[in-house]
Amino acid sequence: MRMIPKALLLLAVFTPAMLTGCRKAHHLVNQVTQNQPDDTPQIQAAVTAGHIDGLKYPDFTPLQADVSNFYNGRESDLAWSKGGKPTSQATAMMEEFSNAAKRGLRPEDYDASTWSSRVVNLSTPEAAAQFDVAMTVTCMRFLSDLHMGRTIPTHFAFGIKGYDSKKLDLPTVLKEQIVDAGDMPGAVDKFEPQNEQYKALKTALAHYQELAAADTVQQVPQLPENGKPVALTAGYPGLQALQQRLTQVGDYTGDAGAAPDMSALTDALKKFQGRHGLTVAGRLSHDTVDALNTPMSTRVAEIEDSMERWRWLDDTYANASVVVNLPEFQLRAYEGTGGDRHEVFRMNVVDGKSDDDTHHTPMIADMMKYLVFRPFWNVPPSIAKKEIVPHIEKNSGYLSAKNYETVDLKGQPASPDIARIEKGTVMVRQKSGTSNSLGLVKFMFPNAFNVYLHDTNEKALFARTRRDSSHGCVRVQDPPKLADWVLRDNPKWDADAIQEAMNTGEDNKSVSLPKPIPVLLFYGTAWSDNGELHFFKDMYGYDAEMEKSIEGGRPYSSKPDKAVTEKDV
Repeated sequence: MRMIPKALLLLAVFTPAMLTGCRKAHHLVNQVTQNQPDDTPQIQAAVTAGHIDGLKYPDFTPLQADVSNFYNGRESDLAWSKGGKPTSQATAMMEEFSNAAKRGLRPEDYDASTWSSRVVNLSTPEAAAQFDVAMTVTCMRFLSDLHMGRTIPTHFAFGIKGYDSKKLDLPTVLKEQIVDAGDMPGAVDKFEPQNEQYKALKTALAHYQELAAADTVQQVPQLPENGKPVALTAGYPGLQALQQRLTQVGDYTGDAGAAPDMSALTDALKKFQGRHGLTVAGRLSHDTVDALNTPMSTRVAEIEDSMERWRWLDDTYANASVVVNLPEFQLRAYEGTGGDRHEVFRMNVVDGKSDDDTHHTPMIADMMKYLVFRPFWNVPPSIAKKEIVPHIEKNSGYLSAKNYETVDLKGQPASPDIARIEKGTVMVRQKSGTSNSLGLVKFMFPNAFNVYLHDTNEKALFARTRRDSSHGCVRVQDPPKLADWVLRDNPKWDADAIQEAMNTGEDNKSVSLPKPIPVLLFYGTAWSDNGELHFFKDMYGYDAEMEKSIEGGRPYSSKPDKAVTEKDV
C-alpha cells in the first residue's frame, strides 16, 4: 500500500476543513510515524459482516456491538498483529485457547487447532483484519465464558440473582487488561471465580484429567441383579480390580500389586463410599459397584459441570452464608469474608424427590429475609388437587384428621368444596403445630418457585443416606440451631426465645432478620470437602441437561427448557 507523504499528512491535519475529522487525522499520523498501512476499511468490513468463515461458530452478531466499540476505541488499528506477525499477547492468548481444558472449557470452542494456520500469512490487509477480528471475537467469548459461564441459568429454570450483573464490559476489558498484558495466564485468571470451592475443583480437575488419560483399570465385577451387598473376603473374584481402582483414586494407600490387606481394603472402600454419597458399610452394593466403575472421564465432566455453575454466581452468592449442596443433602453455614471465611456448622437436609421432575429442587441464589414460627402450610393448588382431593373424596373427615382447614383467597374460612379446591379458589391450609408438614419454623428467601428451608414432622428421613423426599423445598435437620444462628444479631432472639416461639408462641409469626442473609441452593455433583473430592449422583439430571446445552453450542439459549413450577414441602 502506498504511504502518504508526511508533508501532505501534516497539511491535512491542520487544514481547517479537517478539524472535525481529528480521529481520521490521528489515524493518518499513526500510519506515517509507524510506517503502517491503513487497515481501517478491512477491519470495518470484517466487523460489519458479523461473520468470520473458519471459526467453529462463525456468526458473532451477538458480540458485534462490543467488537465495533473495541475497534472504535483503537481508531480501527490492528490489535493482535504487527508487521505481518502476531503480537506476543496474541500468541499467549492462542496458548490459553489450547489450554482451555485446564479451566474446565473445551479448546475447540475457541478454535484451538486452527490458529496456527491463520498466522501463516498476515501480510495482506485483508488477512490481517480477518485474523484480528477473529482473535477479538474469540477472546471476548473465552473471557465471558470463564467469567459468567457458557450456559445461562434461566435456560434450566433456575433462580440465580446477580447473574445479569456479571456481564463484562468486553471492549474495556480487552483494551485495559488483555491486549497489552505481560502475564497472560495471570490476566486471564482474574476472570475466573475466586471462591475457594471453584479453586479446589480446578485443582482437582487437573488430577482427574490425568487419571482419565490413563484409565486402564479393570471393571469391578457386577453383583447378581437381585443380590445383597457383598462383604470383602478372600473369595471375592473382583479383589484385584477393586484394589486397583481404590488405589487409582487415592482411597487405598497400600501396594496395589501386593496381596490385599482385607482390613485396609475394607477401610478404603468405606472411605470411597463416604466420598460418593453412599451408605458407608464396607460392603459392595450395586450402587457402590456402579460408582467404582464410573469412568474417570465422567468424573472430569462432573467437575467441569460444577465449575460451570460456580461461574453463574456473583461474589455475594459464591460466598453465601448458607449453602445447600442438593446432591449431597447437606447444608453448611459460613461466617467471615475472604481468607477469614470459615464453616461454622453443617447439617443434613432433605430435598426434592428425584423420581418426579415436578418436585426437583432448583438451583436458587437469593436473600433470606425473614423466618416464620409455627407456620401454616398453604398447600399449593397442584398438590391439593393431586394428593388431597382424592383423600377427601374417600373420607369426609380427612381434613380435620390431618389438621387441615379450608380458606378463601383472603384467608377467611370457607367450606371444603372440592370443585373450588380443584379450581384454586378455595385453599387447603394445614394449621400450626407439631403435625404441620413445615414443622415449627420456616426460613424465607422469597422466589418464583416458592422454595424455602423449613422444619419437618418427618424426622426419620434425616437418617437416610439418600434424602430426596420432599415436594421441592429443603427440610433442615436442626431448625432451632439454624434459627439461633440467623438471628444471632438480634438480642431479642436467643435460644430460649426461639424454643418458646416454636413450641408455644403465636401461630404464623414472622420475624424479620436484622439484615438479609445470602442463601445458595447449589447443585454440585463434584464437591471439595476440606481438600477431599466428593462425587454425588446426578439425581435430577441437571448435569446431563447442562452437557446437552454445551454440546449444542452457541448461541446458548436463555429460555427455560421446562416451566417454572411452584414447589412446597
